[in-house]
Amino acid sequence: MGFGSWLVLLQSWIPRMNSRWDFLEWLGPDASASVLIRLDDPEDLARVSAVSWSWRKFVVANGFGKTLCLRISPDVPNFSRIAEVRNVNKTAEVGCSAAAEWESLEREHRVYLYLSHCLGSSKCERNCIYQAINASSTDNYPDESIENTLEPSEIMDRRPSYWSSSGQRDPSMPENLTYKLVANLCIVDEIKIKPFRAFFQFGHPIYSAKAVRFRMGCSRSGLGISSSTDQQSTLVENYHWTYTSPEFPMVQENILQSFKLPKPVICLGGILRIELLGRVQKQAIDDLYYICVCNVQVLGRPLSPVLDLNVHESADSLAVTYFPDARNQTLPVSTAEENARDSSSWKSFATRFRHLGAIRWDHVILSTLLGPIQFSDDDGDADSDNDDDYGDLEEEQDLCRA
Repeated sequence: MGFGSWLVLLQSWIPRMNSRWDFLEWLGPDASASVLIRLDDPEDLARVSAVSWSWRKFVVANGFGKTLCLRISPDVPNFSRIAEVRNVNKTAEVGCSAAAEWESLEREHRVYLYLSHCLGSSKCERNCIYQAINASSTDNYPDESIENTLEPSEIMDRRPSYWSSSGQRDPSMPENLTYKLVANLCIVDEIKIKPFRAFFQFGHPIYSAKAVRFRMGCSRSGLGISSSTDQQSTLVENYHWTYTSPEFPMVQENILQSFKLPKPVICLGGILRIELLGRVQKQAIDDLYYICVCNVQVLGRPLSPVLDLNVHESADSLAVTYFPDARNQTLPVSTAEENARDSSSWKSFATRFRHLGAIRWDHVILSTLLGPIQFSDDDGDADSDNDDDYGDLEEEQDLCRA
């Protein structure tokens, strides 16, 4: 049952009273946190933040956005710094440390909530490769270079288009292909690779690998791109890998093979490496093992221009810059978000809650939400006399853009 569903259920259980009442205040911070921590949908969390300022402050102060994001993807980093750039500067209280701390919590909440939504959404997936960086070896450069793997067709300008490794006598010798993605922050969900079939050789052999593995990370030098794809080994130690996938078996077939990651992964730094593990095909003319690939695709979703990553030289300090105004330029509003932005519906909904009476229905509510709970006899009733003002919560709700 989603958050909206059980809130409607609560509303039907609790009789209307004339006194004003706040649900979170009535339950208390511990019980409220136990309920909200169970939310597994970022859109639900955005809706909770949109009910009133007191609800929003409770969600932001407790870091529920970051907690949800880490639960969806434990590999999401703890950013050392989160900056925010707007077209119009917001008014800030100068010299107030409490206000500065709150602004920091707000930025963290918005960024992690946005990441949570993007990690759970498959919309707007595309090929995220920007350009090839280098290959561990190339048999005949530039005719058989890594650049050819960016082309979907096996024939270009009436010639076969593919990358070929150098020949090896040892079939266990690995190879790797390294690519630059379209943004420093990309969510990667799937990688597709097509082994090359040498139709010009006797028997049409297919030079696939035995298995593949993927690494994602950033360039230690901050450049990430070699001046020439012929420089094969100079950048081996220049990358900091933040993610390594499990191994996937590759079949010896001339088809675009799909390798779906166990969970969507945020590529921090925009560098992806394909490790081709093991060789299966010898070339008859020289009796050496080769690996050949004709096409590579990295399916995912760039997080730019909303988010950008700054990698320091140590590659251990990651700072993210948030551009909230860029959301309107690239991302459509989802149906769920349209519902969340229906302010009249949510205001009337929250108003009904605040005017409900608290007559020890809390035992029934918490037992339903959290399972059977033992209550002591001294659990008292609580009424809230606070009248929460509604602010401009559009930005909070806009975090659920798809």
